[in-house]
Amino acid sequence: MDPTNIMQTGFAFFPAKVLLSAVRAEVFTVLAAKPLTGEELQTRLGLHPRATFDFLDALVAMKMLNRDGTGASGKYANTPETATFLDKNKPSYIGGILEMANDRLFRYWGDLDTALKTGKPQNEASRGMKPMFEELYSDPSRLEQFMMAMRGISMGNFAAFAEKFDFSKFKTLCDVGGATGILSVLAARKHSHLQCQSFDLPVVEPIAKRLIEKDGMSSRVKAVSGDFFKDKLPKADLITMGLILHDWNLENKMKLIRAAYEALPEGGALVAIENLIDDERKENVFGLMMSLNMLIEFGDAFDYTFADFKGWCQKVGFKKFEKLHLAGPCSAAIAYK
Repeated sequence: MDPTNIMQTGFAFFPAKVLLSAVRAEVFTVLAAKPLTGEELQTRLGLHPRATFDFLDALVAMKMLNRDGTGASGKYANTPETATFLDKNKPSYIGGILEMANDRLFRYWGDLDTALKTGKPQNEASRGMKPMFEELYSDPSRLEQFMMAMRGISMGNFAAFAEKFDFSKFKTLCDVGGATGILSVLAARKHSHLQCQSFDLPVVEPIAKRLIEKDGMSSRVKAVSGDFFKDKLPKADLITMGLILHDWNLENKMKLIRAAYEALPEGGALVAIENLIDDERKENVFGLMMSLNMLIEFGDAFDYTFADFKGWCQKVGFKKFEKLHLAGPCSAAIAYK
């Protein structure tokens, strides 16, 4: 009998907060230029002398930093992973979602006990403030920051989808809730016969257009605006929804699935890219944690299994189904009309 796993899990918020604070302090961006000593980092980051070496050496022990030497002369450097994914100046940066975790989710997960007993969200709305998305969509700068955070965390999965999925039977793609248009850009870049649309709310359209143009894909990827609960979805051979369905309760999930079915031709397909929970509900820890996060954020929203997705899609008329693993805990659930 060994309590190590129990203790490591029980205190997992310790290393999580160390990493989140390092991202917020831009440790990895500062170290992108060259390795620095502890005292140099202390000055650059505004750290207190008491905290500096415990903080930096904890990141070394967590394999988030490398260190050459010891003591005052030791120099800290990024690992290959943190250099790639946590340097703010690189397009592969995924720290935006970690910044959000630090600024919002870390506090709100402290009220998981309440959420488990009430089924109610524990976000800004529970504290008398405007709901997160209402705040976001009223502030273009914050909205773009959030969109870039989601772009960073989704890029690897969308790239895997563009690589692994067979696009040969499809000429047009509409990415519903497409945000910055990155899924459409990656798919179009990989498959020269595709014409793509990124569909999202009107406030998102100018941000998406600018980024699509920056990616050099304006001729084959168009940003179009609408409300997917009020407007019909654009017609396309292939409709994708990346991290969209899990944001909603079952009633709204079904509305989106029906809307996709109506917009697709015979032989068309709906693809939901999510951290799909395994059908036995005992392996994909991250998928289950994300579902609890949906409880914290929205109350009645939830993540789901491939079997759930298949059952919902069968009810609206889809006939054939497959699951395609993408990267890490993420997979594509595919339904063919």
